[in-house]
Amino acid sequence: MSAPVVTARAGAPIAEVARHMEFYGVGCVVVTEEETLPGIVTDRDIAVHAVARGIGGDEPVRTVMTAPVVTIGVEDDIHEAYRTFRRSGVRRLPVVDGSRVVGILTVDDMLMDVFRRALTARAEGPARDHRESGVLRSVSRRPDTAGPGRVTPAAG
Repeated sequence: MSAPVVTARAGAPIAEVARHMEFYGVGCVVVTEEETLPGIVTDRDIAVHAVARGIGGDEPVRTVMTAPVVTIGVEDDIHEAYRTFRRSGVRRLPVVDGSRVVGILTVDDMLMDVFRRALTARAEGPARDHRESGVLRSVSRRPDTAGPGRVTPAAG
């Protein structure tokens, strides 16, 4: 899981959101409006829905964001995360604690977790049962790509 999450308002220009992705080295930005989560925009959304269709960079990101957002709870177990990825077909899941987005879980995070668990099991013997609550808190964490406190409240 990556944290903190880079965010933008739904009215932020597409080009500004793309610049945030480049600056923070992320492939998605969570779209927020006050206390709600109306969408998520990925680098693929910008390429396929904006650039390929000739939508200008001055248009609001809401025109290309994916909505509604598929999320997973911070207390959900890893098996629920796998099921959610398979069911939804998304590659990035905002992790929520109540109504607050606390991180982004990616398919790559899950793959790294599988490798880590396999190596641990090989070195230590049989793995423990990972069906306990809150396993997402321990999924292989990447270094903060956005750095501490660098959440992006883009003007909207």
